[in-house]
Amino acid sequence: QVQLVESGGGLVQPGGSLRLSCAASGIIFSAYDMGWDRQAPGKQRELVAAITRSGSTKYVNSVKGRFTISRDNAKNTIYLEMNSLKPEDTAVYYCYASLPMTRTDWGQGTQVTVSS
Repeated sequence: QVQLVESGGGLVQPGGSLRLSCAASGIIFSAYDMGWDRQAPGKQRELVAAITRSGSTKYVNSVKGRFTISRDNAKNTIYLEMNSLKPEDTAVYYCYASLPMTRTDWGQGTQVTVSS
């Protein structure tokens, strides 16, 4: 059974930083592409950042230069380092694990609120 557990969300002031973590279990972690989606109130869910099995990364334009995704295969964990946070980054952030051409699973989400 795939389990993805996010942590690290919270309330932060504009310009601040947060680090999200997603611990995976029940999968052969190194075989999965991983990433983060987010959904803000009243908006469609969007891909924020992704990292492939080989470590290639991609980002939505709005977070390029501010967010960094990384993975630690020894710990079955991915991270999202978020800097220079803006109010428009406020959303529920979901971790996902994707086995190419087969399945994708999501975690329960963690709330990030950027507000003064």
